[in-house]
Amino acid sequence: MKNNALGVALALATALGISAGTAEAADRVLKIQTSSNASHASLAYLNEEWVPKLETMTGGSLTVELLPIDAVVPRRETAEAIAVGILDGDLTSINYFAGIDPAFALMGDLIAGYDSADQIQAYCAQGGGKEMLQKLFDTHFPGVHVVGCGAYAREAFVSKVPIRGVADFKGVKVRSPEGLAADVFKRVGAAPVSMSGSETYGALEKGVIDAADNSAYANNDANGMHKVAKFPIFPGIHSTPILQFTIGQQVYDELSEQERVALETWYLAAYNGLRQHFDRLDRQLVARDKAAGELEVIDWPQGERDAFRVIAQEAWADFASQSELAKEVYDSHIAFMKEAGLL
Repeated sequence: MKNNALGVALALATALGISAGTAEAADRVLKIQTSSNASHASLAYLNEEWVPKLETMTGGSLTVELLPIDAVVPRRETAEAIAVGILDGDLTSINYFAGIDPAFALMGDLIAGYDSADQIQAYCAQGGGKEMLQKLFDTHFPGVHVVGCGAYAREAFVSKVPIRGVADFKGVKVRSPEGLAADVFKRVGAAPVSMSGSETYGALEKGVIDAADNSAYANNDANGMHKVAKFPIFPGIHSTPILQFTIGQQVYDELSEQERVALETWYLAAYNGLRQHFDRLDRQLVARDKAAGELEVIDWPQGERDAFRVIAQEAWADFASQSELAKEVYDSHIAFMKEAGLL
């Protein structure tokens, strides 16, 4: 990151130091930049339900302030900002760092790999995922400590045309992020189109794209996607993005042992709560939409999901060959998935 960019970011961080609400009541407030927009339901849930609990758990010595995406630094520069002390930490997408090493792409979202966010929580907490992520940071961003990683929702899929199985993807124009996801969609015959999330609704409405790798069902509903895309796929078939919770190593070293344990325990509990919240909300909305009859909510049979995963495995292997760390991440996922009966 250039010095002038760091200077601007530091000024912004100073400006954002005036915090509202209960966060300032704690002795220490960690500034954590997230990958959520200020209006996202996930950010609101964490702020309302879980941020106050951390202060209680630490007896008032520690809490966090969760900042929206790009609040202090650009989304792809949080790790650098943490390493030099501009941010205390981040709660953000691992995929943002895929340009640094393909290992981050495999770590951040093993497309079509897992069947649920719960499986990913287990991989991160008990299957070596957290330790693997720490190795990536030690290699590329020294000075960053991984508190945890996990997923809170399997993304649904919005489509203007019915896609009932792998064969139906042929010729479909799909909004998709570049990299691993786009590669998988190409392999099933779709035509990936790269665009920002803010452009997705308009592109669907105008016919620029037919479908979109977008977000959780609840977020798609809130953004009005189902007004123009009447054939959502739920549960999703492709993406269960993993987010990281990291803080600066110096920040971590300054915490007491009790605060470290509280922070790690708080994160695990908060993310399990977030996962359960979104699972319930998604299913409530799906039931509502099925009853209304205006949408056809498509649930792929397990055979089609398995066929999609087999194709995706070829893309995983190709990405794994691109760096030594990517191969390690790949091996870590595969070992866990075999234990879980997914492969």
